[in-house]
Amino acid sequence: MPGPLDNLPVLRPGVRTKRVSSYDRTGGNNDFVPIALGETRTLAEVTGAGVIKHIWITISCADPMIRRNAILRMYWDGEASPSVECPLGDFFGQGWGERYLYASLPLAAAPASGNALNCYFPMPFGEGARIEIENQSDKNIDNFYYYVDYEEHLGGVGPEVGRFHAWWNRQTPGPESAGGDRENEWETLGVQPINPSDAHNHVFVHAEGAGHYVGVNYYVDSPTPLWYGEGDDMFLIDGEPWPGSLHGTGTEDYFNGSWCPKETYTHPYFGYARVNGETGFLGRTHCYRFHLEDPIYFEKSLSASIEHGHANSLTLDLATVAYWYQSEPHAPFPAMLPKAQRQPMPKILPQDIHRWRDSWRRELGGGPLWGNEPLPDSTHIK
Repeated sequence: MPGPLDNLPVLRPGVRTKRVSSYDRTGGNNDFVPIALGETRTLAEVTGAGVIKHIWITISCADPMIRRNAILRMYWDGEASPSVECPLGDFFGQGWGERYLYASLPLAAAPASGNALNCYFPMPFGEGARIEIENQSDKNIDNFYYYVDYEEHLGGVGPEVGRFHAWWNRQTPGPESAGGDRENEWETLGVQPINPSDAHNHVFVHAEGAGHYVGVNYYVDSPTPLWYGEGDDMFLIDGEPWPGSLHGTGTEDYFNGSWCPKETYTHPYFGYARVNGETGFLGRTHCYRFHLEDPIYFEKSLSASIEHGHANSLTLDLATVAYWYQSEPHAPFPAMLPKAQRQPMPKILPQDIHRWRDSWRRELGGGPLWGNEPLPDSTHIK
């Protein structure tokens, strides 16, 4: 099997390396472009055939949520519907508008403090490419620095080469999707239901056409201290029925971890770039999994999803960015959520936990109770 560096000595006639960047055209040091509030700016527009090899971005903006409020879009071969549409930070592995270090093979958020956003996914095109940013913030982006490094292929790209796609999906599902209204994870409130379906799962991607899925960034914000990750991943290929060709055993298993991990870990293909620092599993965790050695292939369609808790029993704030290659045309994405609906959920605070304890004590009649005494009959809890 060839190694990753084996092709470096191979000469490639007809390939030219080029770059579009924000350098100061006057020769000065103002190597950035401003993007006004409400403005959509084209970063790169390339004609002909080629492959984008690397994108680097860093920004300065007074809006602390600019990474959720700026939308990245990419178009290949003159298409009208973008093949990439995603909040800027989420695409590069930065959830909730935050900044933190992140290292994987195709994506990275580098020093200082995750401010340098990098992408190494190859992005082929046959008849042009366009990359744009829309600033949906109520603040100007004062300084937007970027590189788009690409190859120009004078001989074109072959018909076997798929186009790169990425789609962001944010949902806040509740336990009612499991057929009830109880967040009954780990059988805390009784016997758990079964789930012989993917009907209420959080969807990574639904693609139509031929292609292969290559991974996902998964951002989960849990309002409960219980483990959020009993959800099975499910991949249904070419319209096949449940349980599909690939059916998983739990969230951490799909992300190549085990036993409810709560520690940062970065591998080129998978990891936990950010973990919650709260009680139990309360709060925000970012997992990632890239299928660079094991793409998931499809000929007609792919439906990829994951449960939110076993049998979809938990309320979670879930945002995912799926990455895949496919033939065009692709099915247009659902409309991007408005800015207000992209903002993170408010954090659970110590006062909130105290209110939960007070409610539990009242269920037991009040008084000097520790707060975790078992109820005589838990079935009356609603």
